[in-house]
Amino acid sequence: MFKVAIVCMSDKGYSGEREDLSSNVIEEILIKNNYAVSKKIIIPDDYSLIKDTLKNICDNNLADLILTTGGTGFSKRDVTPEATLEVCEKIVPGIPEAIRAYSMTITKRAMLSRAVAGIRKDTLIINLPGSPKAVKESLEYILPSLNHGLEILTGSATDCATK
Repeated sequence: MFKVAIVCMSDKGYSGEREDLSSNVIEEILIKNNYAVSKKIIIPDDYSLIKDTLKNICDNNLADLILTTGGTGFSKRDVTPEATLEVCEKIVPGIPEAIRAYSMTITKRAMLSRAVAGIRKDTLIINLPGSPKAVKESLEYILPSLNHGLEILTGSATDCATK
């Protein structure tokens, strides 16, 4: 069972002005698919805080997977992708590309997502959208492939070839 940290970036959510529904959707999907939620936090859209939070989780081996929600749009405060890229040692462009491609079949606005994914140490970090509907669609789409990627990353599987 893989450990997952859910990190929501939202100024309004952090200050209590808005309920964080997306993290709850992520948690429900993960539990239904036998993932263990090891950490669930909400922080403001602050570049340094996002970067430090992601580094702490990765560097202290608190999760095999970090799923972020929020902060991937065009607002001046949307800095999740930039903070994520700064902490990653390897970039995993296929995951956000797949999410965007799939999401474009639902809404053309998916092209506006700036989400990224990458690896730091033994942890995969994936930026997901901020809306509950988009989070559900995106996570359910990538989840079947994530398990194998996490097995390779954590060393529980060594062969990527499919039969």
